[in-house]
Amino acid sequence: MSHTTEELNSQPECWTQAATEAARHAHALPTPGERVAIVGCGTSYFMAQAAAVLRESAGLGETDAFAASEFPHGRSYDRVLALTRSGTTTEVLDLLGELKGRARTAAITADPGTPVARAADDLVVLDFADERSVVQTRFATSAFTLLRAHLGLHTDTVVADARTALAAPLPPGLAECTQFTFLGRGWTVGLASEAGLKMREASLSWTEAYPATEYRHGPISITTSTTATWMFGPAPAGLAEQVGATGGLWIQGTLDPLAELVRAQRLAVAVAVARGLDPDRPRHLTRSVILSPTGGE
Repeated sequence: MSHTTEELNSQPECWTQAATEAARHAHALPTPGERVAIVGCGTSYFMAQAAAVLRESAGLGETDAFAASEFPHGRSYDRVLALTRSGTTTEVLDLLGELKGRARTAAITADPGTPVARAADDLVVLDFADERSVVQTRFATSAFTLLRAHLGLHTDTVVADARTALAAPLPPGLAECTQFTFLGRGWTVGLASEAGLKMREASLSWTEAYPATEYRHGPISITTSTTATWMFGPAPAGLAEQVGATGGLWIQGTLDPLAELVRAQRLAVAVAVARGLDPDRPRHLTRSVILSPTGGE
């Protein structure tokens, strides 16, 4: 069994533990009414997007999400929260250093013995969700669960749906598709983007992700009989029928959207194995991106 498979299978237990950690770390997490930015890179950025929309839509305060390298320094925030599994990502550390004394900062990480512990004002450690695989699964979803629980929006149903996502077979014909499009609405747009990234990283698949209603504004033109279009959450009226008319495979997510992401992780591993790839060692990727002192990428 690959590290990726072992780690993604452990998510129900990790989510349960992450939810219990929320109260203990409340001092480090955004309070109602604060103006907040959540930042990260790669997977962490997409989870930041989902968490930001979820918080703002719950009426708890204006919340933005940025790739750490694209943070708008002309804006002011009460708190900036960074997601970084490794605690060593250059763009995150640089940003936290620049914000020192200007805004309260916090970081959610898997490894407390890394530079992020000194760079952030507050630290939340989810070491139980750390990973050996380069491809992130359980750390990202556990960090999101921590934030979701902090907002009062996590339930036992989410964990139960994750167990279903791990136990139920993938839809027939899905792994044989040659192109995958993931769609979301609201907070699930970030999850759709993360699903697409998982497929690219682990299986080198051609994947795309869009807000669901944007799919009809051009991207649907690529859909053929070898395309899968996967909806995270309720679909806009008529979209399933439009995709069906193209001959493409429509997958309507019926579980909690975070559990649907677990199904997409399973798909990424299944396609990787079918193609003779090692999902633990994706091409050209490392566990953390550490840039040279000159900032070259």
